[in-house]
Amino acid sequence: MDSKKRNSTEAEGSKERGLVHVWQAGSCLVTPERLPGWGGKTVLQAALGVKHGVLLTEDGEVYSFGTLPWRSEPAEICLSSPILENALVGQYVVTVAAGSFHNGAVTESGVVYMWGENSAGQCAVANQQYVPEPNPVSISDSETSPLLAVRILQLACGEEHTLALSISREIWAWGTGCQLGLITTTFPVTKPQKVEHLAGRVVLQVACGAFHSLALVQCLPSQDLKPVPERCNQCSQLLITMTDKEDHVIISDSHCCPLGVTLSESQAENQASTAISPSTETLDSQGEVFENTLVQNELPVATELNVGNVQTTSSPQDVMGTAEISSARNIPSYPDTQAVNEYVQKLSDHLIRENSENGEKPVPSQPLIEEAIPNLHSPPTTSTSALNSLVVSCASAVGVRVAATYEAGALSLKKVMNFYSTVPCEPGAQAGSGPIGPEGLKDSREEQVKQESMQGKKSSSLVDIREEESEGGSRRLSLPGLLSQVSPRLLRKAARVKTRTVVLTPTYSGEADALLPSLRTEVWTWGKGKEGQLGHGDVLPRLQPLCVKCLDGKEVIHLEAGGYHSLALTAKSQVYSWGSNTFGQLGHSDFPTTVPRLAKINSEHGVWSIAAGLDYSLFLVDTEDFQPGLYYSGRQDPTEGDSLAENHSGTKAPVLLSCSKLGYISRVAAGKDSYLALVDKNIMGYIASLHELATTERRFYSKLSDIKSQILRPLLSLENLGTASTVQLLQEVASRFSKLCYLIGQHGTSLGIFLHGIKEARSLVILKHASLFLDSYTEYCTSMTNFLVMGGFQLLAKPAIDFLNKNQELLQDLADVNDENTQLMEILNTLFFLPIRRLHNYAKVLLKLATCFEVTSPEYQKLQDSSSCYESLALHLGRKRKEAEYTLGFWKTFPGKMTDSLRKPERRLLCESSNRALSLQHAGRFSVNWFILFNDALVHAQFSTHHVFPLATLWAEPLSEEAGGVNGLKITTPEEQFTLISSTPQEKTKWLRAISQAVDQALRGMSDLPPYGSGSNIQRQEPPISRSAKYTFYKDPRLKDATYDGRWLSGKPHGRGVLKWPDGKMYSGMFRNGLEDGYGEYRIPNKALNKEDHYVGHWKEGKMCGQGVFSYASGEVFEGCFQDNMRHGHGLLRSGKLTSSSPSMFIGQWVMDKKAGYGVFDDITRGEKYMGMWQDDVCQGNGVVVTQFGLYYEGNFQLNKMMGNGVLLSEDDTIYEGEFSDDWTLSGKGTLTMPNGDYIEGYFSGEWGSGIKITGTYFKPSLYESDKDRPKVLKLGNLAVPADEKWKAVFDECWHQLGCENPGQGEVWKAWDNIAVALTTNRRQHRDSPEILSRSQTQTLESLEFIPQHVGAFSVEKYDDIRKYLIKACDTPLHPLGRLVETLVAVYRMTYVGVGANRRLLQEAVKEIKSYLKRIFQLVRFLFPELPEEGSTIPLSAPLPTERKSFCTAKSDSRSESPEPGYVVTGSGLLLPVLLPRLYPPLFMLYALENDREEDVYWECVLRLNKQPDIALLGFLGVQRKFWPVTLSILGESKKVLPTTKDACFASAVECLQQISTTFTPSDKLKVIQQTFEEISQSVLASLQEDFLWSMDDLFPVFLYVVLRARIRNLGSEVHLIEDLMDPYLQHGEQGIMFTTLKACYYQIQREKLN
Repeated sequence: MDSKKRNSTEAEGSKERGLVHVWQAGSCLVTPERLPGWGGKTVLQAALGVKHGVLLTEDGEVYSFGTLPWRSEPAEICLSSPILENALVGQYVVTVAAGSFHNGAVTESGVVYMWGENSAGQCAVANQQYVPEPNPVSISDSETSPLLAVRILQLACGEEHTLALSISREIWAWGTGCQLGLITTTFPVTKPQKVEHLAGRVVLQVACGAFHSLALVQCLPSQDLKPVPERCNQCSQLLITMTDKEDHVIISDSHCCPLGVTLSESQAENQASTAISPSTETLDSQGEVFENTLVQNELPVATELNVGNVQTTSSPQDVMGTAEISSARNIPSYPDTQAVNEYVQKLSDHLIRENSENGEKPVPSQPLIEEAIPNLHSPPTTSTSALNSLVVSCASAVGVRVAATYEAGALSLKKVMNFYSTVPCEPGAQAGSGPIGPEGLKDSREEQVKQESMQGKKSSSLVDIREEESEGGSRRLSLPGLLSQVSPRLLRKAARVKTRTVVLTPTYSGEADALLPSLRTEVWTWGKGKEGQLGHGDVLPRLQPLCVKCLDGKEVIHLEAGGYHSLALTAKSQVYSWGSNTFGQLGHSDFPTTVPRLAKINSEHGVWSIAAGLDYSLFLVDTEDFQPGLYYSGRQDPTEGDSLAENHSGTKAPVLLSCSKLGYISRVAAGKDSYLALVDKNIMGYIASLHELATTERRFYSKLSDIKSQILRPLLSLENLGTASTVQLLQEVASRFSKLCYLIGQHGTSLGIFLHGIKEARSLVILKHASLFLDSYTEYCTSMTNFLVMGGFQLLAKPAIDFLNKNQELLQDLADVNDENTQLMEILNTLFFLPIRRLHNYAKVLLKLATCFEVTSPEYQKLQDSSSCYESLALHLGRKRKEAEYTLGFWKTFPGKMTDSLRKPERRLLCESSNRALSLQHAGRFSVNWFILFNDALVHAQFSTHHVFPLATLWAEPLSEEAGGVNGLKITTPEEQFTLISSTPQEKTKWLRAISQAVDQALRGMSDLPPYGSGSNIQRQEPPISRSAKYTFYKDPRLKDATYDGRWLSGKPHGRGVLKWPDGKMYSGMFRNGLEDGYGEYRIPNKALNKEDHYVGHWKEGKMCGQGVFSYASGEVFEGCFQDNMRHGHGLLRSGKLTSSSPSMFIGQWVMDKKAGYGVFDDITRGEKYMGMWQDDVCQGNGVVVTQFGLYYEGNFQLNKMMGNGVLLSEDDTIYEGEFSDDWTLSGKGTLTMPNGDYIEGYFSGEWGSGIKITGTYFKPSLYESDKDRPKVLKLGNLAVPADEKWKAVFDECWHQLGCENPGQGEVWKAWDNIAVALTTNRRQHRDSPEILSRSQTQTLESLEFIPQHVGAFSVEKYDDIRKYLIKACDTPLHPLGRLVETLVAVYRMTYVGVGANRRLLQEAVKEIKSYLKRIFQLVRFLFPELPEEGSTIPLSAPLPTERKSFCTAKSDSRSESPEPGYVVTGSGLLLPVLLPRLYPPLFMLYALENDREEDVYWECVLRLNKQPDIALLGFLGVQRKFWPVTLSILGESKKVLPTTKDACFASAVECLQQISTTFTPSDKLKVIQQTFEEISQSVLASLQEDFLWSMDDLFPVFLYVVLRARIRNLGSEVHLIEDLMDPYLQHGEQGIMFTTLKACYYQIQREKLN
């Protein structure tokens, strides 16, 4: 074999694949011949019509041969050798189809081409007899907009119609006749239309006979079922019927309507849906109805039918036995059908009357096919009660006859009814054709019943349930033997039916269903039914698809339609056939042929492919050596000697054709006079191996199905199986078995499809989706070994064991056990572990396939890998079985209470120390220590107690030899630690290895499969020390009964985890060495309030420590620092909502859970705010209180009260200085000063605002002219807390974060390390939290990782770097400095907002800001030690930019009085830009309140003066004439300044000055003022056109004008803010002078008086 051919599947003998062999139909002996004139391209698919055929080659080309009358060239009308269809060249065709005289092809892109005979529109072309060349058919769905072309998957052609199956699984039809299934009467249909009746269902395949159509449809998933109506909407028969079955009655739903004619949408659904077995309620109500009707109608009822001596006679007229009937009344016996019908008719009339009395309208009975038998009528539409009573009365009326047929075990009650009431069959039509022959003209219906009763069990009526129903084909309920004695008492009993669920309907496994063909299918048929080819039990045509109910649950996988018969292939490799059987083409001689029956092929092997010709069928069958055998069944041509043409006979049974020499047949096609097979030659055993895989898989499926139906299902339906746990285990086994069985069935089917195709090894499902198989096998074996460990089949109760014993031979057959003496349990184990053997077979066949390829090819590699995969799984499952048997042996050896409590289905024994190989160190002399290692726990058993240590939380390590030379193992569990001593070093290693592997296994979970693929088989030497596990503590006092789930390290929780206590407490977060440590969340339920305390924050060594938020159940919330589970450090406590009884807020320092140090307390209810010192939760020391009514107090506090010296100011500036004894209560010496300056000195007592007693002297200062007696002006703030004492805790915390015990003491590098750690941990924490950081924040964080480094002299650039770093650091709360700033802003706002917005607090607020600056600057200097101290200058590295002329002096040195040129370092310069914008709103508010009165005066003047036009105002302000603008350029054009012009002069300067309100820091505001001056001088220079120096006298009026026109409302506040916060070094510089000018303007405006 040369290497080129072995290269890949295609090359390997490509000439030897898809060879075409043709037979002539009718002669079974002739050997086939090769198709004449065919070169030998590989043919993938062939289709035959009446006199022609088409071939599809593997490169997508289509060839035609035979008689082709539609072709235009006369020479080619009858061709012996195939000819290429040129119209399709270039289109890659994937499937072809041939009708009687027309053809179709589908391309790769889903386009349909049709050609051939078109007289009935079957090629979808209008008004054209023939379509000579393949012509594309446009199929578009009108429901979609825009119109989309429908892609097609498969085609089927009949004689006058074509069906196409679209990619969305809908059927499109065109042509002529009812077989289209369309709702139309106009034929031909030349534009493809959708078969609406099956829309919404998943159609898997279509097939066309001459005049009928078949569709294979996927069942609806069970949840889509609709409630089933009681009756059929057409023929008004009950959809649910009762049938007797041996000793019980079956409620069945397999009704088929004989009138499948035009159904509406909703009815169609009802029929389509698979019916649900009626619930117990409906049965109950039916039961009651039974009684009533029996009583009402007074029908004769047989109390007892004694079916003792019954003989069946064979005369067709008198199918009657004799029976003793003991009854009070004589029941009339009816000797012939006629009489029975009359009786039934009378009966039904009676019921109709009864119904109309009940107010229901009966539908009159419609005679069916009256020509055939004039006197028979269909039963009328009656209610349930009517039908049930009819059943009963029928039973009594026809008592003997029923008894006889029952005895024969043949007839169902429904059949009897059908027999007497409807005859949906034309006996005349079958006269000449059936095996009945001419005698068949007698009442063939009766004949048929007789035959069926003779056949006994094998028979089957039109629509009754078949004997295979035990397969679960129809859902039913069993009633106790209803008809053995029909009496009201029994009927009552029957009403209370017991339902019993039986598992074993294969579960839907979504994945397998998506990848493999579905076996849950229904067969739907429609079209002409003259020969019964529709399978509905009659010979009526159907205009629309109707489900063939009796094929439900038969797992049909493929349909074929012959001329007038139909075949259905099932997954169990059986064929059901129905329709015309003139020549025995159905493969059986059973009767009637109008319902599907099994074809009897003389081979014990299954059929895997079928084809149907005009009047014959072909069956492709598996054989012993895996080479398919071909059976023929149907028309036999007369041999030479026979001259009579009409002596066409048929085959009695399918005949085997001799074709073994041809090779391996992969596909057959059948036409009228000839059929052909596509054959592959077996090169290098490749094809044979594929066939072997497919055949063995199908046989395996049959075996599994048999086990399921003959063992498992009957077993599970027994009443008493054993204990609940046993039943559950067995049901688990059964359902997994069923799932595996279904998968194997699907795979067998898919292999059949695979063999029809190009047979590329790499597209085998078993390779591509190996995990599907491996998982199913593993799941099944796991449940089987679990069942085995618990005792297996021996656990079952007696009835089950009896059942198994009774069927021992069957079990032996199924398990392939030949030895007679094998025990029952052995047989069962062998049987249920068969799947493991199957895995070995997979591996073997895949290996065989691999050898057909080059070793280097990817196919070889893939097959080789998969083979070893299946092999290793098989070995692994074999080991699992042994483990299970070993464990079972252990349980049997040590029965007892202890072992029973340890026995679990999933638990396996690994080793145990009963042979004393292992003992406990320091154990007592008489103590017994027994160690048992399971796959999930280590058990330490003593006399009467035992303790189970789960392996997931068990750490084992060997003791070092030095420790006393013992062979010891140290075992660590969360709450115990002990040492095990083994007798020898070998034992020690053995145990250590066993424990380590078991722990490792337990940690990996159930996935102890060999890994798919081969590489990662290496076992870890020892399990990881750090791991995730779940554990419940049992003795630790703090954690007793708590459950921990999370990470562990050497026996201690370590890492992230969740700890839950039984009382509802829960901690979730980080652990370290067994204690909560890191960031975590803690909840404690509060039973009294029915809420919970909730803490989120940092922990250390099991205690809350660091930042956190604690929400109390009472509604209080604390945000701040903790230490040792207590509030300690800076924190904010909010109490109550604003609506609750006492809402309040405290922000400040805490010490050991108590307020201590400086804090601000906002009592919202009383409208008071306290800012001062605390101790032990009370106000103690200096403090300030402001109220919402404008009162201000500063002074001493003791125990929450104002006590000692203090100052109190009221809103109207009344002042009291002196002694206090209680809140707002004056007591003692003091001075009271009035707003006008009068004051009283003396002794005061009483509460402020409610009358005060005074003993003292009244002074009127204006009386004294001398200054010495004038009272000094009060300076506030002396008794308040100094600014530097405030918020110490906040700064301390920041220093601590940087690693310093006290401010300024510590290592700088350590501080930077701490910052880096803080940033990364915070980032990590944020990553876990739901709020994702914004992009800008992430960038900020990244840039913070770069620390400004400084070498050499400090320069302006370095100063700039630091400034930029600080701005970024303060931008993110993750940085300690940012955190500090954020906290300071929060406390500042808390202090000075709301009640705190009191003008008297302005000076405090300013001092506080200055203090912040000072203290933050200290931090910054610590982090950047090279930063010079406050007030020093950094020399500029480059000379100053070109000098600007100074405004006010003639000198060219611009800063005569300012310090040396350079940068002055100040805390405010560096930090105000960061801090002030955040604090600006509350601060500016205080300024505005303080300067309120001044500003009102100023504003009034501004408004008054602004009414003037520009020139008037300039004149009024005394601006020199030469500075008055003459022209203004407005929007680029010059305009003169008129006397009326307003708001136009110096407009740019005005606009510039207005920006002062938009800036925050004093330096920015000063820059705005400086710019305004420059703008003024720009405009003056423009008009003067000469160099010019200002003098202050000239400048001031112009600037005053600009200030007036700028109309700044809060100018006073701006001025004071700049004054308070500007850098002192600026006061004498240029900006200082300009600021003084602005200040002067402000005071000047207040004094302006306009005459």
